[in-house]
Amino acid sequence: MSLRINDTVPDFTAETDQGTINFHDWIGDSWAILFSHPKDFTPVCTTEFAAVSQLAQEWAKRNTRVIGVSVDSAADHKKWKNDIESFAATDAAFPIIADEELAVAKLFDMLPAEAYMPDGRTPADSATVRSVFIIGPDKQLKLSMTYPMTVGRNFAEVLRALDGLQTTAANGVATPANWEVGQDVIIPPTVSDADAKAKFGSFDTVFPYLRFTKAPK
Repeated sequence: MSLRINDTVPDFTAETDQGTINFHDWIGDSWAILFSHPKDFTPVCTTEFAAVSQLAQEWAKRNTRVIGVSVDSAADHKKWKNDIESFAATDAAFPIIADEELAVAKLFDMLPAEAYMPDGRTPADSATVRSVFIIGPDKQLKLSMTYPMTVGRNFAEVLRALDGLQTTAANGVATPANWEVGQDVIIPPTVSDADAKAKFGSFDTVFPYLRFTKAPK
């Protein structure tokens, strides 16, 4: 069964380059981002891990823990991090799950259940293991994105989406297209004008179902 928005994400125990983790315990009371890769020492993925490393302070500001997944061993992950840190010019302090048996990939529906990778596998053997999952402190899936092998993920967009999720969860609002922090937000149609005025003060009505107000601070 596919993992859907607001489903509780699977819990699991796995080895990482930083030791054994239990996933739900590792998340704790934080938000979490799980991002996956088809193999170590691959070009696009190296640039992505570097981008995540460079955003370490931004994740921390948002009480968000990040963790990678790749289908090679923890020992290989440790070696790969040397390249990642060299390219990023900063530490890659987050853990990387060693998903050699595709257990996590299958739990999160990133591969068909019958997926098999022979010895000497190439990234093409696990090409669909290239996803991003944003998970709330309640351990529920809030957002997911899946990319092809050839297109690098935009982690500025992942950060923007995280901001949107945290803003909407905290304030009972929605965000419009291309929203950035500090811009106006949308009052949900389920909130009456009277309740909207009581909660948000002034607001602008474009259509009866589309009302904008200042983003709560």
